[in-house]
Amino acid sequence: MPVTTTSVALHITPVILKTFFTHGKRKAQRLKERNEEESPLDDILYDQAFHIVKSFIRMGTHNTVESLQGFTNTHVPSPYWAAVAPVLIPLSSCNEAADVLIEWFGPEELKQVVGGEKWWQVRGLDGLEAEWVTQRKYLDQPKKHANEGGQKLSDREETISRMDDLDSVMLYIHGGGYYWGSINTHRYQVLRHTRKFHGRAFTVNYRKAPQYPWPCAIQDVLAACKYPTDMYLTNPPEGALHKPIAHHKITLVGDSAGGGLCLALMTILRDLSRPLPVGAVLISPWVDLTYSFPSILENTATDIIPEYGFIHKPSTLWPIDIFPPEGGRISRTGSNPPPSPGGEAEPQRHSKASATGKDKHRLVQPLETQEGMLSQGHRSPPNVAGTPFESVQNSLPSTAPAAGPPLTPLPGSPQRTSVCELEPPKILLQDSGAVPLEFRSQIQLYATTEQLTHPLVSPAFQGSLGNLPPLYIIAGDGELLRDEIMYLAHRAAYPQVYPTREGILHYARRQRENAVKFTNGTKVHLQVFDGMCHVPTVFTFASNVKCAYRSIGEFIKHVTRHTTEELARNPFPDFPGQTPMSDPLKPCSEDTGLGNLKRNHHKKRTSKERVDEAMLETGRNQTEPCPNSSDARTSLTLLNDPNAEDLHPHEVQLHCHESSCVNAGQVSTPEAIQMIRERVNLHGQPRPMEPAEDIPALKLEAREHGILKEAPAMMWKKVQDDWDRRYKRTAVSALKKRCKLQAKAEQILQNAYDQGFIHPSQAATHDEVQPEGSTTTGDSTRQTPIGEIQKDRRWGPLDLDDETPPPSAIAKRRDTPEALALLKKHIYFTAPITHQSIPRTPYREPVCIPSPHHNESNRPPRQSVSEQQKRAHVFPVHKLCLWGKLVMQFGRKSAKAGNEGESVGDESRT
Repeated sequence: MPVTTTSVALHITPVILKTFFTHGKRKAQRLKERNEEESPLDDILYDQAFHIVKSFIRMGTHNTVESLQGFTNTHVPSPYWAAVAPVLIPLSSCNEAADVLIEWFGPEELKQVVGGEKWWQVRGLDGLEAEWVTQRKYLDQPKKHANEGGQKLSDREETISRMDDLDSVMLYIHGGGYYWGSINTHRYQVLRHTRKFHGRAFTVNYRKAPQYPWPCAIQDVLAACKYPTDMYLTNPPEGALHKPIAHHKITLVGDSAGGGLCLALMTILRDLSRPLPVGAVLISPWVDLTYSFPSILENTATDIIPEYGFIHKPSTLWPIDIFPPEGGRISRTGSNPPPSPGGEAEPQRHSKASATGKDKHRLVQPLETQEGMLSQGHRSPPNVAGTPFESVQNSLPSTAPAAGPPLTPLPGSPQRTSVCELEPPKILLQDSGAVPLEFRSQIQLYATTEQLTHPLVSPAFQGSLGNLPPLYIIAGDGELLRDEIMYLAHRAAYPQVYPTREGILHYARRQRENAVKFTNGTKVHLQVFDGMCHVPTVFTFASNVKCAYRSIGEFIKHVTRHTTEELARNPFPDFPGQTPMSDPLKPCSEDTGLGNLKRNHHKKRTSKERVDEAMLETGRNQTEPCPNSSDARTSLTLLNDPNAEDLHPHEVQLHCHESSCVNAGQVSTPEAIQMIRERVNLHGQPRPMEPAEDIPALKLEAREHGILKEAPAMMWKKVQDDWDRRYKRTAVSALKKRCKLQAKAEQILQNAYDQGFIHPSQAATHDEVQPEGSTTTGDSTRQTPIGEIQKDRRWGPLDLDDETPPPSAIAKRRDTPEALALLKKHIYFTAPITHQSIPRTPYREPVCIPSPHHNESNRPPRQSVSEQQKRAHVFPVHKLCLWGKLVMQFGRKSAKAGNEGESVGDESRT
């Protein structure tokens, strides 16, 4: 049964009943054992919500990706107390964002890593869905009944114009594993945020993987938040209803995958010297798609994310290799390198008898141990090594063009000899003498396995996370992503203390330059919530989560209502000014720092008191100079305050970084406060975090970051093998459907050519004479007034012959229903400028009134649910739909039907 309201209700009802009884039983057992340790599950509401969400996500893995996407991207009406105004970001803004990405990547990386510069710009809709959100009670401005031109405003236009008085703007980027969720699933959370900071929010329904994999989502968030030319918020394009918004009034907020997109967005703007948002809130950001940190295995019981990741029932869309490759989805490694980004996995051949012709050069000899693989990788010839993110370039399939010459390593780059320099999709084994393994299947929906360590896919591995605006980072102590979030926060605050491993930087010229260029630490406020799971803000009723919402609201108000100079001194709310510490030689007093902590460490403390403690950590009894910078890790000195022995078991620590240390005998000023590190209990009361040396995430050496490891890989393989057995019949059916759709796509193209469609690639083989009755607009020939050749739509599915997009991208596929809908849209309706003609739309239903110009049944097909919202119908009865179509057909007036560029169907929709 697909993911629907009914199926979800049937699935979670037993979970609710079971949780109700187990909750009471568990509390009784704790009372019997006199166990006073608190847990979030002690709250019956959290206990029920936690198991409902966890059960829903697991249910989604037993359904197809399309089914889950359709359920979570269904349009949901907003509540009466909310002001919601949907908008469509135009293609011009999307094109400007694409230009920024092209500039960031460069031609070599675009070709070798991304797979081209066209395929990720192909989209079905005529823009990007987004919406303005705020509380209706905040619209104090009187209603406007007409615009400056005297035209009457619609309710949506009036709502947007009345929001202009709200200065603080939150650009919210929702989460969902990069492949599900929408502005509808997160609207209530966004509304709660707007109530806390008394402003408005702008949310973007970016394209989702696997139909639109990386970097499609990054282009979309750039289109909404790009500087300085045609950004939708700061420089509204023609037709936008809102006034320009200054970048220092915009705060980025994102949860899970949205947090990763926020971080990637800020690093792109920083690298290209574009103005940055004034601050960012990252809620459980997903910033390491390789699962290389310990908490991935430790917190499986306390998180809502399945321990095996996201695996789904087979469909025409996913998985790409619907049946396991020969040897299994994880098999022993040969001496040849992994496939190139965007290319298909080449099967390893171990016998010369199985290879013929041009496949002979791919013959390999199996390696017996991991050490042998490492040594062979060290001897790889230059012509197969060197893509911008440490992957090696392999021969593409015979049907694909060559990927071009490899990049040249930077002068002085070290030789790749250690285990950390293994290129994905190799797997790091615990036993160095074991048979080496590698992935043969794609494990993440967002990007290919070879792309997972790219700094825009896993932003935690950027060359530097310094020189960014203030970050407020929230994590749950019980979530799978806890360790990577804690590592991210410390690495942003101290970029030289936690460097990126050399393997990632080796062939990434921009990242190597960033590691030297951006050395100023980012101001970070990290809060880890005791016992909470992934994205704590989902559970809005919990006491500590309510405190989180208030803190986020205060942070947004603080950063958007102060000048840059003030934020440089006081980056977080309630930061003390320069007056109490105007003398850099004057230490913090007992009353402002240690005294408050001694008196109030058992009760809730204000932000002012917590920041005073942070000042004490950097300013009290500092008598040692900063260590030698030659040892990056020892440049973070942790000294216990001798007067804090009777405090909380987690002592107040001194965080000293090379750039903020002072000479012996001096103390720090407020500018030296680089990071606030806190844990928050179940009642919302913060306390100092333990020393960095006691945090497992920070003990992991840099050479182990971003490495696909044995334990999580085997966990994924075990469940994927189970899915392969359980849904074998479904996979067979999906494969047959793929073949039928492939044949149907070929028929669609042939029909289009027969009806007069002309594309530059086919111009030499098709008649280019303008058919009788056709019209010409500029350089574009149109046979009928149906559809539109758009000047702002750059590329279509037929423009990608020289590109190698990832296998899941529907831009070049022809074997999924969504790929066919995309193809039809670009042939018969809103064609890109590369097309020279638009053919006559074929009739699809016999029960229709013939029209020489248009047919109501031939409106543009609905696009993928990963891009376009799904509209629920109250009475989805086909007979009623047919009756409505017949009534509209007979009731139309044909006076305007013959006018150029106008269709009866468009009139009815208007």
